[in-house]
Amino acid sequence: MVEDNKADIRLIQEALKNSTVPHEVVTVRDGMEAMAYLRQEGEYANASRPDLILLDLNLPKKDGREVLAEIKSDPTLKRIPVVVLTTSRNEDDIFHSYDLHVNCYITKSRNLSQLFQIVKGIEEFWLSTATLPSE
Repeated sequence: MVEDNKADIRLIQEALKNSTVPHEVVTVRDGMEAMAYLRQEGEYANASRPDLILLDLNLPKKDGREVLAEIKSDPTLKRIPVVVLTTSRNEDDIFHSYDLHVNCYITKSRNLSQLFQIVKGIEEFWLSTATLPSE
């Protein structure tokens, strides 16, 4: 998960806590850290490759749009599904994300129960239903 908002991190982790699907949630807080993690650089040299990336667009240091572009243009990363989970309802952000081959664009709900449902839906589809490529 690439998210800088502590409250959103806690909510998403809470929503995934009772998951029936075995998983590990790794959280990075900015775009530079996200790319270091994905490229297994520095302190992340032994990081495991994620099966799914939840990506906020509004990030410090390196914007989520830049992160998405780098992921989808990197032959070693481009097959990892990316779900944009953001507050932005801006049509340009939506179109640009799909132009960059985002797998799904979801606008965060301000309603706690709706956000829980959104996260549960992401989990159900991407971790239980979809067949994902292995490394």
